[in-house]
Amino acid sequence: LSPPSPPVVGARCATSPPRVMAAVSATISPAALSSLHHSAPSLFSNPNFRLRQLRRGIPFIRASSSSSSKPITEFNISFGASPAKEKSSSPDPSAAKPPAPLLIPWFMRGEDGNLMLSSTAPAHFIHAMAEEKASLAKKGRRKKEESGRKKSPVASAPAPSAPPRYSKAARRFYNQNFREPQRLNKILAAAGVASRRNCDELIFEGKVTVNGSVCKSPQTRVDLVKDSIYVNGNRLSKKLPPKLYFAVNKPKGYICSNGVEFKSVISLFDDYWKSWTKTNPGIPRPRLFTVGRLDVATTGLIIVTNDGDLAQRLAHPSSNLSKEYIATIEGAVHKKHLIAISKGTPIEGMHCTPSSVELMPVQPDSSRPRLRIVVHEGRNHEVRELVKNAGLQLHSLKRARIGGYKLPSGLGLGKYVELKQGELELLGRKALMST
Repeated sequence: LSPPSPPVVGARCATSPPRVMAAVSATISPAALSSLHHSAPSLFSNPNFRLRQLRRGIPFIRASSSSSSKPITEFNISFGASPAKEKSSSPDPSAAKPPAPLLIPWFMRGEDGNLMLSSTAPAHFIHAMAEEKASLAKKGRRKKEESGRKKSPVASAPAPSAPPRYSKAARRFYNQNFREPQRLNKILAAAGVASRRNCDELIFEGKVTVNGSVCKSPQTRVDLVKDSIYVNGNRLSKKLPPKLYFAVNKPKGYICSNGVEFKSVISLFDDYWKSWTKTNPGIPRPRLFTVGRLDVATTGLIIVTNDGDLAQRLAHPSSNLSKEYIATIEGAVHKKHLIAISKGTPIEGMHCTPSSVELMPVQPDSSRPRLRIVVHEGRNHEVRELVKNAGLQLHSLKRARIGGYKLPSGLGLGKYVELKQGELELLGRKALMST
């Protein structure tokens, strides 16, 4: 008898007593058995391999040959703990190194159909695990978002705050030191010299000088405080007049522009100019003009100001300001007339339709019916054309409202009242955003 061969770490022959907890049975070919014989020692002889943990996973392997002529060959492979090392007083430099990752053997079938041992999981298994992990993370994020929506209330929009107010001294200091230069034609128009178009003509004609030199460009940037500006030989004041806003109850027979045949709406302010020099010494008189127009036969509300920017915004169609008119009709008004007015009529190549048409109650002192007509476009003679197209005869027309501002009931014909900030806001917040 030959002496027994030295035992291999982690391996046992079939005659050894069984020390296993589980078994994996497989039938493999001789070629696969030989590959297993050569690959297993290199895999299990790794000094960093955690044999204690693998002992629980695959403690026993049994292999049988497919040939019936040879006896069944059995392999009992047991994974035991590595021998304990003696503790030494000197520190081990290799102990500081992190342990190698755990290696798990995978038995899979290769392309040739034979079983093989691998240290990595199959690709389809790794892909399935990654998809499952991603779906779980997505569900977790969705639950957090839903719980956050339930817990957090909807934030309400902040209330608009009033613009800060500054003292006169602070405004004066800012205007004198930090005021940005403005266009020359705008400065002249704000000073009350003329309209902006007429100021351009004065500049082109060479009647305006800046710091002793003739300036013929309306777009030239000037500083009213620092620069010396002359118009027709008269020096322009360093102070600009304040911006003024008036609501006027226009009487019949007055026009909204300067004319010879009819009186102008601006002539209603003659008494106001008489006291201007006393109340505003050293400040030039502002040039007032109307915002929009009313024809000579129409009465009612019209805005007068010296603020050109505001007038342009209020008169522009983008402001979408509604205007309410009271039309007094000669004769009876029937339902068919109201339907005809509501359908609209072509004016200046555009089909104009009113926002609303309403028959008002009869007044005790007048037997004539009245119509309340609200329009947005405000084209020339729009209300008159709507009434005429419906087959009605107009007796008188009065404008009662612009935007949210109504003509004061106690304001007589030819009278005016200065508007305050709150009344200006009623005209339309969109038009007054940059005022």
